[in-house]
Amino acid sequence: MELDPEDVFRDEDEDPESQFFQEKEASKEFVVYLIDASPKMFTSTCPSEDGKQESHFHIAVSCIAQSLKSHIINRSNDEIAICFFNTREKKNLQELNGVYVFNVEQRECIDRTTAKLIKEFDVIEESFMNAIGSQNGIVSDSRENSLYSALWVAQALLRKGSSKTADKRIFLFTNEDDPFGSMRISVKEDMTRTTLQRAKDAQDLGISIELLPLSHPDKQFDISLFYKDLIGLNGDELTEFMPSVGQKLEDMKDQLKKRVLAKRIAKRITFMICDGVSIELNGYALLRPATPGTITWLDSTTNLPIKVERSYVCADTGAIMQEPIQRIQPYMNRNVMFTAAELSEVKKITTGHLRLLGFKPLSCLRDYHNMKPSTFLYPTDKEVIGSTRAFIALHRSMIQLGRFAVAFYGGTTPPRLVALVAQDEIESDGGQVEPPGMNMIYLPYSNDIRDIEELHSKPGVAAPRASEDQLKKASALMRRLELKDFSVCQFANPALQRHYAMLQAIALDADELGETRDETLPDKEGMNRPGVVKAIEEFKESIYGDDYEEESDSGAKEKTRKRKAADAGDYDFVALAKSGKLKDLTVVELKTYLTANNLPLGGKKDALINRILAHISK
Repeated sequence: MELDPEDVFRDEDEDPESQFFQEKEASKEFVVYLIDASPKMFTSTCPSEDGKQESHFHIAVSCIAQSLKSHIINRSNDEIAICFFNTREKKNLQELNGVYVFNVEQRECIDRTTAKLIKEFDVIEESFMNAIGSQNGIVSDSRENSLYSALWVAQALLRKGSSKTADKRIFLFTNEDDPFGSMRISVKEDMTRTTLQRAKDAQDLGISIELLPLSHPDKQFDISLFYKDLIGLNGDELTEFMPSVGQKLEDMKDQLKKRVLAKRIAKRITFMICDGVSIELNGYALLRPATPGTITWLDSTTNLPIKVERSYVCADTGAIMQEPIQRIQPYMNRNVMFTAAELSEVKKITTGHLRLLGFKPLSCLRDYHNMKPSTFLYPTDKEVIGSTRAFIALHRSMIQLGRFAVAFYGGTTPPRLVALVAQDEIESDGGQVEPPGMNMIYLPYSNDIRDIEELHSKPGVAAPRASEDQLKKASALMRRLELKDFSVCQFANPALQRHYAMLQAIALDADELGETRDETLPDKEGMNRPGVVKAIEEFKESIYGDDYEEESDSGAKEKTRKRKAADAGDYDFVALAKSGKLKDLTVVELKTYLTANNLPLGGKKDALINRILAHISK
C-alpha cells in the first residue's frame, strides 16, 4: 500500500492526536440557559418593532431559540441545557422545587443541540402555563429559594467535561433586580449570603455566570442591588455593564449573540524562551475555513450511526489479512515499508511546544511569508504564574526595537518555523479596537517557496508594455469601480448559507426554504450606470482596438483545454525522468501520462512524479 504524506499528516476531525481535533475540543463550550419564569416575567411587557407588546418571557425564549439554531450550525460541538426557575412543576435530578430542566427524548439533560429540541422549544410558550407553570419560588416563610436551587442544578449539569479543556457558562435571564427585596432583613441577609456563596462555588469550579437583564419601560434594571456581587462586578466593570441592559427583543438578541460569540481559546501553548524559562499562552484562531459539516451514515433500520470497520483482503489469495498492515513509500526506486507503530512515531516529531530561536528586524518579514491564517497569542497565568509579566516584557521590547521573534512550533502536524509579531493595542473613543498580543505567522521552508516563472524571457522578444493611454483608461475604470467602506466581514458564503437553510428547513419540517441573500453578486444597478459603462468600454477599446469582438466563455475554455492536452502529449516522459525535469511539468501534464497508463491520479505533484518514476523504472 503506497504511503501518502498527506494522509499521514492530515488533520482529521475525529483524530484525537490531530491539531484540528485538539482546537475543536479546546473551543468546546458547555452552556446552561437559566430563565426566570416568575409571574413578573409574563406581566412585564415592552413594545416590539411592529408596535406590539411582548412579554419579557417571550423575549428571553425568542433569544434562546435563535441562539440554538445558531449553535446547531456554527458550533455543533457545544453542549446545551435549558433550565427554568420559579416554576410550579419541578424536573431535575436533585428534586429541588421551582426548577424545571427542559429536554426532549433521546437526549441527555446537557447535550448537543438537536432539531427536535429546537422544534419543541419554539412552541414552548403555547403549553408552558399548563405543563410547567409559573409561580414565585422565593418565599420567606418557607425559606424556599429557587434562584439558589437553579444555580445548584446548573452547577450539577456542568459537572460534565473538564474546565481545563472546555469553557462552562451560565446565561441568566431575569427582570427582577432585587430577588430578596421584599423579605425581612434577617431572612434577606441569610438568603443573599447562601445564594452568593453558591455562585462563588460555581465560579471556583471554572463556571462563569453571565447576566442578561431585562428592564421595565419605566424602571431601569439596577444591577447594584444584588447581581453585581453574584457575577463579580465592581468599579469600571459595573459602569460598562449598565449600557448593555436591554429592553427590546433586538437588544437582547444582540447582547446574547455577543456573549455566545466570545473569543474562544483554540489551543494552549507552552512558550519555551530558554532553558528553565517557559510561559503559558492561549492561542486564538483568527480565521478558520467554514465548511459544511461531515455526513454521518445511519443504519436504515435503527437510525443509529454506523460504526465503520475496515478489513484488508490479500489480492492474491482473497483471504482477510490477519497480520498488521504495512504501508510503503517509494524512495530511490525501492519501496520503504512502515508499520502502524512506526507511522505513529513518525508523527511525533517534537514535543509540541513553542521554542524561541532568536529575533530578526521586521523588515526581514515578507508579506507572502504566511503559509496559513495566523494564530493570535495572549498570556495566561492559569498554569504558570508570571507568564503575563514575562510576555509583556518581551512584547514591549519587540515593539520598541522593531523586531519579531523566530520560533519553532510542532505537534502532530508537520512542525513549522513561525514568526511572532507583536501587535500593539489600538483604542478609540468607543473602546478597544485591537488587543495587545502577538500574531504567530507560519513561515515557509525553503522547499515551500516557488519561483515566479518568466513568461517573457525569450531572447530578442520584448516584454509587453502598457501605453500611457491604457494606463489612464485603467485608472479611470478603477476610480469608477472603487468599493466604499469595503470589509470581508460584509460577505457571507452563499453556498454555506443555502446549504444550512436547506438543512434547517428539512430538520424542522418547514414548509418553505428560508430566504438566503447572496452578497457576492455584482451590483447590476451600479455596473449599469452610464459613467461605469463608458469607463469599461473605453478600457476595452484601448486594449483591443475598435474591431474587438468578445468570445464566448465556453469557446475559450474549449480552446484552452484542447491546447493543453495537445502540448502535454508532445513530451518524452522517459527522457524527462532521466534528466530529472519532470518537476518542470504542470500537474495537468503529469496526469496525462498517468491517465494513458491507467495509473491513479490522486495526490500532490511530488506523489504524481514518484508514481511516474516507479512506472518507468518497471
